[in-house]
Amino acid sequence: MLSINLIINIYSILILTCILSHALKQTDKNSLSSKLYIAMLTVTMLMLLVDVLARFDGNPGTIYSIFNYFGNLLTFMINLFLPSLWLLYVHLQVYRKTNKIKKLIYLLMAINGINIVFVIISQFYGWFYYIDSNNIYHRGKLFWIPVSITIGLILSTLILTLVNRKNIEKRHYFSLVFFPVPPFICVILQVAFYGASLALNSVAISLLIVFLNIQNRTMYTDYLTGVYNRNKLETHMREKINASTENKTFSAILIDLDNFKSINDTFGHNMGDCALGASVSLLKNCLKPTDFIARFGGDEFCAILDISNKVELEAIICKIRTCIEEYNKQGTQPYTLGFSMGYAVYDYHSHMTSEEFQKQIDILMYEHKRINKKKD
Repeated sequence: MLSINLIINIYSILILTCILSHALKQTDKNSLSSKLYIAMLTVTMLMLLVDVLARFDGNPGTIYSIFNYFGNLLTFMINLFLPSLWLLYVHLQVYRKTNKIKKLIYLLMAINGINIVFVIISQFYGWFYYIDSNNIYHRGKLFWIPVSITIGLILSTLILTLVNRKNIEKRHYFSLVFFPVPPFICVILQVAFYGASLALNSVAISLLIVFLNIQNRTMYTDYLTGVYNRNKLETHMREKINASTENKTFSAILIDLDNFKSINDTFGHNMGDCALGASVSLLKNCLKPTDFIARFGGDEFCAILDISNKVELEAIICKIRTCIEEYNKQGTQPYTLGFSMGYAVYDYHSHMTSEEFQKQIDILMYEHKRINKKKD
């Protein structure tokens, strides 16, 4: 049993090492999201190593006893770290604000701290587990407590994801829903079938899925602004056209930043990048999290919305203009933001291609731009 467990864990550690190596090179290591993901990889690798030590049952009076003692001690002390980190990761993807996560961090730190204290006390009373004189591990009477907390944390992440699915970007949703499923199933199996050890290996699979999702996002994400790039826009636009029906189509808005060159020339390119970022933030605040936003060109963005009604689309345009006015009134930046927008509801009966529809809103956007220049 030890040799099988060792082989499976080594394979899992090798997979996680490869993922960690790529994650350290390709992700933004300063972002909290990346830090949490890297922490999950590291903790999982540590727990897989510790899990091997906890399998050295039997042979009392040998080094096996030392391995078994410290292996199980560390396993129970850190077993809540991983689900806690995942809960923080999901919370960040749902609410996308680091200031909202502090209370949850303190709560999880308290839970983990209490767990560590009880694990230490359990060494004297055998509450969670005990190791007999033959160096054989046995579950304690209160073994169900840490298991229940682990399952509770896993389920809470799944519930948080499902309840807030409308607030989660589509590119994040699948991996957030999928991640807790294999560990949850394997924890149940591990509890039901004594001696089975699959939970951590299933976490390695889940982390691989999350990594592939991150890689896919990187491939189709504009590095500077964090929204989709033009390549993904072309694909998404075609998909929306193919999925359109007589009763349900979609809308698109092409946005151009007014006087962007002037911002770059007057205040520098760093301030120009800041203006692009502020523009994206404004659009996200005005649109739904499930709406699609892509950087169309240097200072142009395209938003695709699940709106089939022109009145609803006009209401969104009005909302965007109001947001811009409020932003400029704050006067927090030396520049003033302005949008020229071309927008339309896709006409299913027109049978326009993606290129033709983009050209239509492009023409409308330039007409709006000419009007704005006359006003200036």
